[in-house]
Amino acid sequence: MEFLGWPTILLLVCISCLLIAAWRSTSQRGKEPPGPTPIPIIGNAFQLNPRDLMQSFKEISKKYGPIFTIHLGPQKAVVLYGYDIVKEALIDNGEVFSGRGNLPLFDKVFKGMGIVTSNGESWRQLRRFALTTLRDFGMGKRGIEEQIQEEARFLVERIRNTHEKPFNPTTFLMHAVSNIICSVVFGDRFEYEDKKFLDLIEILDENEKHQNRIQTQEKGNSYFTVESLIRTALDLFLAGTGTTSTTLRYGFLILLKHPEVEEKIHKEIDRVVGRDRSPCMADRSQLPYTDAVIHEIQRFIDFIPVNLPHAVTKDTMFRGYFIPKDTMIFPLLSPILQDCKEFPNPEKFDPGHFLNANGTFRKSNYFMPFSAGKRVCAGEGLARMEIFLFLTSILQNFTLKPVVARKDIDISPIVTSISNIPRPYEVSFIPR
Repeated sequence: MEFLGWPTILLLVCISCLLIAAWRSTSQRGKEPPGPTPIPIIGNAFQLNPRDLMQSFKEISKKYGPIFTIHLGPQKAVVLYGYDIVKEALIDNGEVFSGRGNLPLFDKVFKGMGIVTSNGESWRQLRRFALTTLRDFGMGKRGIEEQIQEEARFLVERIRNTHEKPFNPTTFLMHAVSNIICSVVFGDRFEYEDKKFLDLIEILDENEKHQNRIQTQEKGNSYFTVESLIRTALDLFLAGTGTTSTTLRYGFLILLKHPEVEEKIHKEIDRVVGRDRSPCMADRSQLPYTDAVIHEIQRFIDFIPVNLPHAVTKDTMFRGYFIPKDTMIFPLLSPILQDCKEFPNPEKFDPGHFLNANGTFRKSNYFMPFSAGKRVCAGEGLARMEIFLFLTSILQNFTLKPVVARKDIDISPIVTSISNIPRPYEVSFIPR
């Protein structure tokens, strides 16, 4: 055997020591969640189908269980699959799982500022500030409800002026919903043709360019810098405009496909509200079928199936596995909203998923379109009010008429990297 030489032997000894130390460290801290073997650099790209990510996760979960590890390129992430484990993480262990996972797109746009992407004390302070501000402006109180009712009346009048001509409702709904956030942030709404308002809507799609105009970020220990507050306001606009308007737009498409559901809503609204006053939140308990339809719309569209990434705030043992601090966590929402035991035939749109046998509204703990725990959407209460009041106000005044045969209406989503969005469509609103 040829002598290797002292330098080579020393190198081998060092590598052996490092491997032993790594093994001891791993054995002492515990086994991390299992998962498919990654390929260097590209991770588990071959095991994840971007066109049907949920099916990929479902297959991996069948093999490894409700908690497993995947590699997104070189980055490791832990996936939580199913109601029980997501509840255990986000609610029962909410503080540990309250971190925000880092994604390159989020980092580039938000730079770790604002409510959505910040962490630690910065996140706590900004979230508390945002919730307090929303409450001061009337979220959950009569003040904001009256603003939504007023905006709904403007929207109804704008729709009436289309004179039954078919159009894509995207812009109308986005403008109406955005005006509610404008009322909170700026203290007033905008006319729909206002140049500043239209510019603001455009800026929502060009937020990075807008943010680069700031030369004025304050220094120091304060979490309330100019830039962080601006990004918090941007969070409110993005979350308070896109998600709610998209939910409404998708909802009307589903109702076009299911006129029998729309007809039941008309009858319930006519019986409870009538035609002489605007719907209000107090009506919701008396409109169980309408309420069930709204919940089923949110369940069915499964708007953010993967959920925004979380992170653990410290080294933790969870379900017998060790998860290192700052590990990215994906608590999937889709398997919860599509759970076949809680919602029979979950792939079908069925308001009965939220109705008891006697026709009363059925509450479900599996209804998590806004996520859950400490990172639950800060604007959930506002979004629920907007969806209910806008939808009921429109259906109080109009019947939806499709421009294509109902059998040709496709309510399957367009799947993007983050969300499920409806396919483009046009609709005629016929006055009732």
